[in-house]
Amino acid sequence: MKLTVFGGTGPTGREFVRLSVAGGHEVTAVVRDPAALTELSGLTIRRGDVLDASSLDGSMDGADAVVSALGSRTGRGPTTVYSAGIDNILGVMHAAGVRRLVALTAVPVTPRSQRGPSEKLLDRVLHLFFGGGYDDMARMEQRVFASDVDWTIIRPPKLTDKPGTGEYRLATNSSLRGGMAISRADLALAMLTALHDPAAVRVSLNVAN
Repeated sequence: MKLTVFGGTGPTGREFVRLSVAGGHEVTAVVRDPAALTELSGLTIRRGDVLDASSLDGSMDGADAVVSALGSRTGRGPTTVYSAGIDNILGVMHAAGVRRLVALTAVPVTPRSQRGPSEKLLDRVLHLFFGGGYDDMARMEQRVFASDVDWTIIRPPKLTDKPGTGEYRLATNSSLRGGMAISRADLALAMLTALHDPAAVRVSLNVAN
Protein backbone atom coordinates (compact mmCIF):
# COMPACT_ATOMS: atom_id res chain seq x y z
CA MET A 1 0.00 0.00 0.00
CA LYS A 2 0.95 3.63 -0.43
CA LEU A 3 0.46 5.29 2.97
CA THR A 4 0.50 8.90 4.16
CA VAL A 5 1.27 9.11 7.88
CA PHE A 6 0.74 12.00 10.28
CA GLY A 7 2.39 11.98 13.70
CA GLY A 8 5.31 9.92 12.48
CA THR A 9 7.80 11.63 14.79
CA GLY A 10 6.02 10.48 17.95
CA PRO A 11 6.93 7.18 19.63
CA THR A 12 3.92 5.30 18.24
CA GLY A 13 4.17 6.95 14.84
CA ARG A 14 7.81 5.91 14.53
CA GLU A 15 6.92 2.32 15.32
CA PHE A 16 4.19 2.38 12.70
CA VAL A 17 6.45 3.91 10.05
CA ARG A 18 9.22 1.43 10.82
CA LEU A 19 6.84 -1.55 10.64
CA SER A 20 5.17 -0.34 7.44
CA VAL A 21 8.46 0.24 5.62
CA ALA A 22 9.71 -3.17 6.76
CA GLY A 23 6.53 -4.69 5.35
CA GLY A 24 7.21 -3.25 1.92
CA HIS A 25 4.70 -0.40 2.02
CA GLU A 26 5.44 2.95 0.40
CA VAL A 27 5.31 5.49 3.22
CA THR A 28 5.17 9.27 3.13
CA ALA A 29 5.55 10.83 6.59
CA VAL A 30 4.23 14.40 6.86
CA VAL A 31 6.07 16.14 9.71
CA ARG A 32 6.79 19.66 10.86
CA ASP A 33 10.51 18.93 11.26
CA PRO A 34 11.91 16.51 8.67
CA ALA A 35 15.18 16.29 10.61
CA ALA A 36 13.31 14.46 13.37
CA LEU A 37 12.99 11.34 11.19
CA THR A 38 16.39 11.21 9.54
CA GLU A 39 17.32 8.00 11.41
CA LEU A 40 14.65 6.09 9.48
CA SER A 41 15.23 5.03 5.90
CA GLY A 42 13.07 3.73 3.08
CA LEU A 43 10.38 6.40 3.30
CA THR A 44 9.54 9.83 1.90
CA ILE A 45 9.64 12.65 4.43
CA ARG A 46 7.55 15.70 3.60
CA ARG A 47 7.35 18.95 5.57
CA GLY A 48 3.83 19.84 6.62
CA ASP A 49 1.72 20.93 9.58
CA VAL A 50 -1.76 19.50 10.16
CA LEU A 51 -2.85 22.88 11.49
CA ASP A 52 -1.97 24.49 8.14
CA ALA A 53 -4.15 22.90 5.47
CA SER A 54 -2.25 24.47 2.58
CA SER A 55 0.96 22.73 3.70
CA LEU A 56 -0.74 19.35 3.18
CA ASP A 57 -1.59 19.89 -0.48
CA GLY A 58 -0.24 17.03 -2.58
CA SER A 59 0.77 14.93 0.42
CA MET A 60 -1.89 12.29 -0.28
CA ASP A 61 -1.73 12.16 -4.08
CA GLY A 62 -1.91 8.52 -5.11
CA ALA A 63 -2.21 7.29 -1.52
CA ASP A 64 -4.22 4.17 -0.69
CA ALA A 65 -4.72 5.14 2.95
CA VAL A 66 -3.98 7.78 5.57
CA VAL A 67 -2.90 7.11 9.15
CA SER A 68 -3.18 9.65 11.96
CA ALA A 69 -1.00 9.11 15.02
CA LEU A 70 -1.20 12.75 16.08
CA GLY A 71 -0.11 13.72 19.57
CA SER A 72 -0.33 16.82 21.74
CA ARG A 73 2.45 18.14 23.96
CA THR A 74 0.17 20.33 26.07
CA GLY A 75 -0.42 17.75 28.82
CA ARG A 76 -3.60 18.55 30.70
CA GLY A 77 -4.03 21.87 28.89
CA PRO A 78 -6.55 22.52 26.13
CA THR A 79 -5.57 21.72 22.57
CA THR A 80 -7.10 21.62 19.09
CA VAL A 81 -4.39 19.61 17.35
CA TYR A 82 -6.58 16.50 17.09
CA SER A 83 -9.85 18.06 15.95
CA ALA A 84 -8.41 20.83 13.76
CA GLY A 85 -5.78 18.45 12.45
CA ILE A 86 -8.32 15.82 11.42
CA ASP A 87 -10.49 18.49 9.79
CA ASN A 88 -7.57 19.41 7.55
CA ILE A 89 -6.61 15.78 6.93
CA LEU A 90 -10.18 14.90 5.92
CA GLY A 91 -10.33 17.92 3.61
CA VAL A 92 -7.17 16.91 1.77
CA MET A 93 -8.31 13.27 1.66
CA HIS A 94 -11.49 14.38 -0.06
CA ALA A 95 -9.58 16.51 -2.57
CA ALA A 96 -7.16 13.64 -3.31
CA GLY A 97 -9.88 10.99 -3.54
CA VAL A 98 -8.47 8.94 -0.65
CA ARG A 99 -11.07 7.03 1.37
CA ARG A 100 -9.23 4.84 3.91
CA LEU A 101 -8.31 6.32 7.30
CA VAL A 102 -6.97 4.82 10.51
CA ALA A 103 -6.81 7.26 13.42
CA LEU A 104 -5.53 6.85 16.97
CA THR A 105 -7.27 8.27 20.03
CA ALA A 106 -7.23 6.62 23.49
CA VAL A 107 -9.27 4.36 25.76
CA PRO A 108 -10.54 7.23 27.98
CA VAL A 109 -12.39 8.60 24.93
CA THR A 110 -14.55 5.46 24.79
CA PRO A 111 -18.22 6.48 25.27
CA ARG A 112 -19.30 6.16 28.91
CA SER A 113 -22.16 3.89 27.85
CA GLN A 114 -19.53 1.31 26.90
CA ARG A 115 -17.52 1.59 30.14
CA GLY A 116 -17.88 -0.25 33.45
CA PRO A 117 -17.97 1.48 36.89
CA SER A 118 -14.27 0.96 37.64
CA GLU A 119 -13.33 2.18 34.16
CA LYS A 120 -15.42 5.31 34.59
CA LEU A 121 -13.62 6.06 37.88
CA LEU A 122 -10.22 5.64 36.23
CA ASP A 123 -11.33 7.87 33.37
CA ARG A 124 -12.21 10.66 35.81
CA VAL A 125 -8.74 10.44 37.33
CA LEU A 126 -7.03 10.47 33.94
CA HIS A 127 -9.10 13.44 32.80
CA LEU A 128 -7.76 15.44 35.76
CA PHE A 129 -4.27 15.14 34.28
CA PHE A 130 -4.87 14.88 30.54
CA GLY A 131 -8.39 16.20 30.10
CA GLY A 132 -7.50 18.78 27.48
CA GLY A 133 -6.11 16.15 25.15
CA TYR A 134 -8.93 13.67 25.75
CA ASP A 135 -11.57 16.35 25.18
CA ASP A 136 -10.07 17.16 21.81
CA MET A 137 -9.67 13.49 20.92
CA ALA A 138 -13.41 13.15 21.50
CA ARG A 139 -14.03 16.09 19.15
CA MET A 140 -11.73 14.42 16.63
CA GLU A 141 -13.72 11.19 16.82
CA GLN A 142 -16.97 13.05 16.17
CA ARG A 143 -15.46 14.65 13.06
CA VAL A 144 -14.38 11.23 11.82
CA PHE A 145 -17.74 9.58 12.60
CA ALA A 146 -19.54 12.31 10.63
CA SER A 147 -17.26 11.94 7.60
CA ASP A 148 -17.90 9.78 4.55
CA VAL A 149 -14.47 8.09 4.55
CA ASP A 150 -13.79 4.45 5.37
CA TRP A 151 -12.48 5.07 8.86
CA THR A 152 -11.21 3.02 11.76
CA ILE A 153 -10.73 4.54 15.22
CA ILE A 154 -8.19 2.71 17.39
CA ARG A 155 -8.19 3.36 21.14
CA PRO A 156 -5.17 2.07 23.08
CA PRO A 157 -4.75 2.18 26.89
CA LYS A 158 -1.41 2.94 28.56
CA LEU A 159 1.45 2.65 26.07
CA THR A 160 4.73 0.94 26.89
CA ASP A 161 8.09 0.56 25.20
CA LYS A 162 8.23 -3.20 25.79
CA PRO A 163 9.20 -5.40 22.83
CA GLY A 164 6.34 -6.38 20.59
CA THR A 165 4.78 -9.81 21.11
CA GLY A 166 2.91 -9.92 17.81
CA GLU A 167 -0.27 -10.52 19.80
CA TYR A 168 -3.01 -8.21 21.05
CA ARG A 169 -6.72 -8.27 21.91
CA LEU A 170 -9.46 -6.22 20.27
CA ALA A 171 -12.98 -5.15 21.19
CA THR A 172 -15.22 -3.69 18.50
CA ASN A 173 -17.33 -0.67 19.46
CA SER A 174 -16.96 -1.52 23.15
CA SER A 175 -14.51 -1.47 26.04
CA LEU A 176 -11.96 -4.26 26.43
CA ARG A 177 -12.05 -6.10 29.75
CA GLY A 178 -8.68 -6.05 31.50
CA GLY A 179 -7.12 -3.96 28.77
CA MET A 180 -4.64 -1.92 30.84
CA ALA A 181 -1.61 -1.53 28.54
CA ILE A 182 -0.14 -2.30 25.13
CA SER A 183 3.34 -1.97 23.71
CA ARG A 184 3.78 0.60 20.98
CA ALA A 185 5.15 -2.14 18.73
CA ASP A 186 1.97 -4.21 19.10
CA LEU A 187 -0.19 -1.11 18.67
CA ALA A 188 1.60 -0.34 15.40
CA LEU A 189 0.88 -3.90 14.27
CA ALA A 190 -2.80 -3.50 15.15
CA MET A 191 -2.94 -0.27 13.14
CA LEU A 192 -1.34 -1.83 10.09
CA THR A 193 -3.53 -4.93 10.31
CA ALA A 194 -6.67 -2.80 10.55
CA LEU A 195 -5.75 -1.07 7.30
CA HIS A 196 -6.08 -4.40 5.49
CA ASP A 197 -9.20 -5.65 7.31
CA PRO A 198 -12.59 -4.94 5.68
CA ALA A 199 -14.28 -5.76 9.00
CA ALA A 200 -12.46 -2.83 10.60
CA VAL A 201 -14.09 -0.23 8.36
CA ARG A 202 -16.31 2.29 10.15
CA VAL A 203 -15.83 0.78 13.59
CA SER A 204 -13.88 1.73 16.71
CA LEU A 205 -11.41 -0.80 18.08
CA ASN A 206 -10.22 -0.84 21.68
CA VAL A 207 -6.90 -2.66 21.78
CA ALA A 208 -4.59 -4.03 24.48
CA ASN A 209 -2.10 -6.81 25.19
